[in-house]
Amino acid sequence: MNIIEKTDDEILAIANPLWSHLIKASNDGKYGEFVKYFSLNLLRGLNEVEVGKQFAKSELTRNLSESVEFIGTIRRGEHVTVLYRTRSKKKKGEWLGRLVIGYEDKEIKIFGASIF
Repeated sequence: MNIIEKTDDEILAIANPLWSHLIKASNDGKYGEFVKYFSLNLLRGLNEVEVGKQFAKSELTRNLSESVEFIGTIRRGEHVTVLYRTRSKKKKGEWLGRLVIGYEDKEIKIFGASIF
């Protein structure tokens, strides 16, 4: 099954736990946990030194609120992008969270994740 065929409710049932996992791992500074559900292509493309700096120095990515608001989905090809409004526990304002998910070897994997 192609993930774009799922309803928003079905996608959120998959995406929300993955997003929560990313937030917890990022806040805890646990790189190994953070990348646990990443696709192989995403893992191969990561610069571990740069991602490691995120865990060591970024006030935003180490203090994300667990409370997020679903904004919408974008379906393209074999992936779905899930958009979230997120906040920081220490910085004022709102950020856009982006989670790209799809199937890899019949398992749901993360193909992209970012905070803007």
